[in-house]
Amino acid sequence: MKQDMSSADVAAVVAELSGGSKSILDSKIGKIYQPASGEIRINLYVFHKGRDNLFIEAGKRIHLSKHFKESPTLPQAFPMLLRKYLAGGRIVSVEQHDFDRIVKIGIERGGIRNTLIVELFARGNVLIVDSENKIILPMNPVTMKDRRLRSGEIYELPEAQLSPVEAKVSDLLDAFSKSTADIVRTIATRFNLGGVLAEEACARAGIDKSKPAKEATVEDAEGLREALQDLFSPLFRERAAGKGEIKAESETGAETEAGIETEAGIETEAEVGTETGIESEAEAEIEAGNEIQVEEVITQAGSEGQVPGLRPQHIKMEINGKIEPFDVVPFDLSRYSEYEKEYFDSFNTALDEFFGKKSLEQVAEVKEAEKKEKNLGVYERRLLQQEGSLAKFEKEIEKNNILAEIVYANYQIIEELFSVLNGARAKGYSWDEIRSILKQAKKAVPAAQMITNIDQKTGTVTVELDGKSVNLDIRKTVPQNAQEYYEKVKKFTKKRDGAIRAIEDTRKAMAKKAAAKVAKAGRKLLASRKKHWYDRFRWFVSSDGFLVVGGRDADTNEEVFKKYMEKRDIVFHTQAPGAPLTVIKTGGEEVPESTLREVAQFAVSYSSLWKSGQFSGDCYWIKAEQVTKTPESGEYIKKGAFIIRGERNYFKDVPLGVAVGLELKGETRVIGGPVSAIRKHGDYILELTPGKFNQNDISKKIYRTYADELGDPRFVKQIASPDLVAMMIPAGESDLRNQKPGRKGQGTEPDGKEYGIREVEDRPEGSGDESEEEFGEESEDEFGEEFGEETGEETGEEVEEECGEEAEGSIEVEIEKETREESEEGSEEKIEMHGVKKV
Repeated sequence: MKQDMSSADVAAVVAELSGGSKSILDSKIGKIYQPASGEIRINLYVFHKGRDNLFIEAGKRIHLSKHFKESPTLPQAFPMLLRKYLAGGRIVSVEQHDFDRIVKIGIERGGIRNTLIVELFARGNVLIVDSENKIILPMNPVTMKDRRLRSGEIYELPEAQLSPVEAKVSDLLDAFSKSTADIVRTIATRFNLGGVLAEEACARAGIDKSKPAKEATVEDAEGLREALQDLFSPLFRERAAGKGEIKAESETGAETEAGIETEAGIETEAEVGTETGIESEAEAEIEAGNEIQVEEVITQAGSEGQVPGLRPQHIKMEINGKIEPFDVVPFDLSRYSEYEKEYFDSFNTALDEFFGKKSLEQVAEVKEAEKKEKNLGVYERRLLQQEGSLAKFEKEIEKNNILAEIVYANYQIIEELFSVLNGARAKGYSWDEIRSILKQAKKAVPAAQMITNIDQKTGTVTVELDGKSVNLDIRKTVPQNAQEYYEKVKKFTKKRDGAIRAIEDTRKAMAKKAAAKVAKAGRKLLASRKKHWYDRFRWFVSSDGFLVVGGRDADTNEEVFKKYMEKRDIVFHTQAPGAPLTVIKTGGEEVPESTLREVAQFAVSYSSLWKSGQFSGDCYWIKAEQVTKTPESGEYIKKGAFIIRGERNYFKDVPLGVAVGLELKGETRVIGGPVSAIRKHGDYILELTPGKFNQNDISKKIYRTYADELGDPRFVKQIASPDLVAMMIPAGESDLRNQKPGRKGQGTEPDGKEYGIREVEDRPEGSGDESEEEFGEESEDEFGEEFGEETGEETGEEVEEECGEEAEGSIEVEIEKETREESEEGSEEKIEMHGVKKV
């Protein structure tokens, strides 16, 4: 699959942009955008044609485009500076530098001439230079050993390679004599052709591409020279399109085709003008003494229609079961004669359909993948990450295998290079001196041309071999360097095998989970809730079966006291202020110690201690007959406050902790309270501790956890929506002790009856037919209200303050002076940890 443009592609694009129906000469520049890193989109107003967009991707492509990404909301610094210097200006020239992947776009604005330079090789770059060739700003400021692309520096072109258009037979023979590779690789790298066009040239010349370059004959060079001229003849026409002639001098005196130079020894120089058109001349060394002038078939610049000689096309083949384009070329290639093709009216359009449309499709795929990933479960997300890692490891294995083979394939070159470098180091040369020597010797020493970087800290050199960058340690032998890459292959092979095993485990877990969901899908969950008088209070059923009820605020405290508290009941309250009036409905039965402990935990957990972040607290219990609303003479008791007289029975250092559970047998509902009681009655249990999530957030988290666990959000919505869950959670901030719900009685399944969804007797408002997606979108309002105020006057007797801000009732306690004094002295009473009465 083609990833970037070749020099021939650039020549074809420049030919269209500087003449013909796609010409952008005299276009006015509008706004400039940077939709992504390395990409620039220039909005153009083309005279008599309307608006268009010139798209540039540094290091890859340049063409007119109708397929482009959305512009960012906030423009970046580089496009803003481009607008400052270029917006409102007119394009006066479009040139290709020396058949290289460099495009220069001349722009005039207010009599000032600036040039936009686009580099389409390696990492690529986009720069603005002024009339003195000084860099105003580069897209990517870089410093290389022989070039500095930074603001204020003079722009220097990269070292020129031999042009296949201007190459003479002698140039080809010279390149072959210095090469250790085969013919096709030599012309691909030394003549800026690339693999596809190099193979095409060999095929047209009838030369074995795998033939060693040093064995190439004069006949081979002459054949390649003719093949290159024939291959690029459509581009010759366009480089001379509009004006001028091509003068050719031939060694044999034979006439050439119109506009095509075929004889050895011909050099071509092209200068693309802006005001006067395009002129092209070719001068050659005269060996036979004959000079022939050939008239060029020309087309006037700016003429309508397709550029003569070009046949822009997509080359298609079957990819993943679909016929898709894998290459785009400006003219016919014999190697693609048997492939399916799609032709276009211009090469710009062909490039836009190949690169631009595909780029948009990739953006859409990324967005879709991100959207899909948000909806993925734990196993699906894990599998996606593991498959990504596997692909990465396989890519590394392939890359390092190729590099190791390249090292062995160029054994002699590398050995000679090591000998030179180690010899220089042995003579005391510094790395800086070696760099300088190599730079000067590049034209004479082929090995020096291959070195792209030297790292003096590690003693390694980066060498360009067979189109790949290879890092070599000069302190090691050639086999040892190759072995380094093979060791990396072993390392990534182990990682790949581990990733494969992990993927298999994840898929097994997914299959197991899917089977469980199918089993659950066979049972339709029954939502059946009844209304109870205690639903508006805090409540739970102890593990021994006693109903425990507590107030939520001052009003409900009063209601519990006046309507539901009986003389035979037991009342709990915390030692610290800010707790509900908690009543055990005894029914006249003796309450066991286990229930007393559960109620003690209930009382401290739903008190102000939870909000303050404490993890234990003290509480006591009394008989119902000790609680009164009758104050002493002259005193006042406000709503929600009570007076307690008589002795108290203490529980010390009671740990805070509550659980929220789903009860699925018989009546289906959410329940909350002490952990041991909820474990007794609940089928799915989540434990909570004081933490960092507010009541609203933790309620939603619990709801979603249950919805995922049961696989039926509609059912969970009916019995445990976030607002219902919030009624079971203490005021303040909480956290989950366990992320996965525990199960009743060591994970036994709930009653496995067949049951179906039916109307809930006490359905939460708005829960009717909401979709599954809506279940997780609860309102962000806080649950509950703040109640209670501190008592306004002191009574001189021990008084419990009202429950604080978090919707809890409070009890004002009065104890007779004699009892209080005895408590202070502590000489005749014994208080034990677990509710043992005073003696």
